[in-house]
Amino acid sequence: MAQYSLLGISGALRSGSTNTMLVKEAARVFEPASFTLADLRLPLYDGDLEASGGIPASVQTLADQIAAADAVVISGPEYNKGISGVLKNALDWVSRTEGAPWVGKPVAVLSAAAGRAGGERTQVMLRNCLVAFQPRLLQGPEVMIAGSGSAFDDSGQLTNERSVEGLRKLMSALRDEVARSQA
Repeated sequence: MAQYSLLGISGALRSGSTNTMLVKEAARVFEPASFTLADLRLPLYDGDLEASGGIPASVQTLADQIAAADAVVISGPEYNKGISGVLKNALDWVSRTEGAPWVGKPVAVLSAAAGRAGGERTQVMLRNCLVAFQPRLLQGPEVMIAGSGSAFDDSGQLTNERSVEGLRKLMSALRDEVARSQA
């Protein structure tokens, strides 16, 4: 089995974020892969900031990581029925960089949320936001972790076998998409 490079993007900054745990769990299931977790601690997008100083180094790093990765997995929480501001800000900034790093990139979307829908609305909104960037966006299987505060064990692994199986299927589909994109 080929080793690929996988970039994980969590739409939550909190140290105990279940979305960060889910991205790391996806990377574990995706193996073998080199894995990088993106840092979304970026300045708020501001056209004046861009005009005066150009693309911030932290934004360029993220764009370069997206471009270099064989695949990207994004997990986001649902904040007020949509994607987090942190995630939307990152998408907005990266859209301003040169080279269109998302074009043709295999991307899988996940979500973990406290509510019973598991972040369904954030996935819909995130997919909609990504369309303009033309990635190879996987349509499923959908992985939405409901009641995420109790969905992981102390080592950060999912405890529900149905969730684990869904994640395995999605990561297998992502691996297959990477192979097709490189053929």
